[in-house]
Amino acid sequence: MKAVKLLALVPIIGIFVGAIFFNRVTPIVLGMPFLLFWLVMCTVLSSPIMWIVFKFDPKRKEDELL
Repeated sequence: MKAVKLLALVPIIGIFVGAIFFNRVTPIVLGMPFLLFWLVMCTVLSSPIMWIVFKFDPKRKEDELL
């Protein structure tokens, strides 16, 4: 597996790790409990990460040549 494809695991790991370790209400960030903020950030960051994976995928470049 290419290293850039491992980047796709970052949002998934962030969501699961966040649900376990950041499950608290006390720090309020942008008016949201910290866990909700963490999950929103993981969701928002997943789009740019998937774009990076798409751009650097060697199979995509092979398919464009055909």
